[in-house]
Formats: sequence, C-alpha cells, structure tokens
Amino acid sequence: MLVHPQFDPIALQLGPVAIHWYGLTYLVAFGLFLWLAVLRTRQPQYAQAGWTRADVEDLLFYGVLGVVIGGRLGYVIFYKPGYYADNLLEVFAVWKGGMAFHGGLLGVLAAMALYAVVRKRRFLEVTDLIAPCVPTGLASGRIGNFINGELWGRAADPSLPWAMVFPQSGSELPRHPSQLYQFALEGLLLFVLLWLYARKPRKLGQVSGAFLAGYGLLRFVAEYFREPDGFLGLLALGMSMGQWLSIPVFAAGVLMWTWATRRDEPRFT
Repeated sequence: MLVHPQFDPIALQLGPVAIHWYGLTYLVAFGLFLWLAVLRTRQPQYAQAGWTRADVEDLLFYGVLGVVIGGRLGYVIFYKPGYYADNLLEVFAVWKGGMAFHGGLLGVLAAMALYAVVRKRRFLEVTDLIAPCVPTGLASGRIGNFINGELWGRAADPSLPWAMVFPQSGSELPRHPSQLYQFALEGLLLFVLLWLYARKPRKLGQVSGAFLAGYGLLRFVAEYFREPDGFLGLLALGMSMGQWLSIPVFAAGVLMWTWATRRDEPRFT
C-alpha cells in the first residue's frame, strides 16, 4: 500500500508570513481561469459581442467574491448549521477551513448575475463564457486537498495498486485517494468535454446546462469513493451530503440544456 507523503502544508515561510500550498492552488485556479476565459473571448461569437480581456478581469474579481462568500456560507448552512448558530463569529474564521463547492457555485451564480446587470449583458451569455473555464480551478483545488491530506476516500481493498493510507485520518486503513479521482473527473475530464463542446457556437444556455449536468453527475459518482464528513455520515438512501447536493445541480443542468436546445433562438453568434 502507498502512504500519503504528509506534505508540509506551508510551501514557503518568509519570516512571520507563511504561504500555504492551498493558497497557491487558489492562485493557480484564478490564473488558469483568466488565461482560458481570455481565449474564449477570442472565439468569433464572443469577439463579435465585444468581449475583451478587461471584461474577463472584472469577471474574475466578481467570481472570487462569489467563491469565497458563497463557499463559506454554503459550508455553514449545508454542513454545520447547528454549530455556527451557536458560534456566529466563527462564520468569519475562514482561516480555520470550511468551504463548500455547492455554496461556491451559488455564490458565483449570484456574482455573475450582478455582473450581468451592471454590464447589461445577458446572464446566460456570461455563464456560457465562463463555464468551460471552471473545471481547471476545481482540479487545482483537489490537488490542494491531496497535498493537505484532507477529504480522503473510503476504505479500499488493500490489493488496489493505488490504495493509500492517510495517517491524518487517524487510522491505518487503505483508502481511495478520492481527491485524485475528483481531480480527474470533475477537473480534467469535465474540462476536456466542455472545452470541446463549447468550441462551436451553441444556443444560449446550452454550455451552462452542460456544465451543471456534467459536474452534478461526476461529483455524484466521485462521492461513492469519498469518505463522508464524520459529523454527518451517510444520509437518507445511504447517500452523502455531497450526493444530495449534486442531484439538484444535475437536474438543473439537464433542464437548462433541454430548454436551451428547444428554443427557437438561433445559435449564439
């Protein structure tokens, strides 16, 4: 069996200032988003609509706010509402950890809606632009989870070649390195599929719907290999909180893609 290397979470120490690997993965995520979104603006349908690098930089600013605020509130509301109801000030203690992707997704959608109103853009035009640029950020975040040795997987057969012991879990059980599964599924695979799908002009909302459906499905599958949060365990029907939250995301994506496909509006050009 493999054993998790137990990396030092601090990548660089400069006197009293500590730079953590997890923080660096966020920077990588934002950098990849900026690069990919700029490439998207050069596609004919977006170039003709007047999208520029400056617009992408503003989108990134709105998106960062949405990720941080939404991700934190999502964790507070979806995972530990009772605890934070009794410890309200702890809501702001983001340095102690506790972020939820599904909350971050809602936060980003709210931020993109605000951007669309301020810049007088169609909301789905904005989300169609950014959707293929998101999975690389998810991939980067999962690498951060692996470096930190957190969000480890469920117990695995010891004969599995890549079964890994995570000493941080407090046990010597061989486990699935589920962070790497999520890196591969909701990160790399989703990116490749969406990027290829979005290369051609699509009807307004189709790319956004494909992202939601793809993420919801792949996250649902990956959760079967990820250890449920200890304070929650498995919920109804033997599913984790991540799976229950992924079901409406998948359903919303399918409905959006179907609605967009059936509209009479021509493809976004």
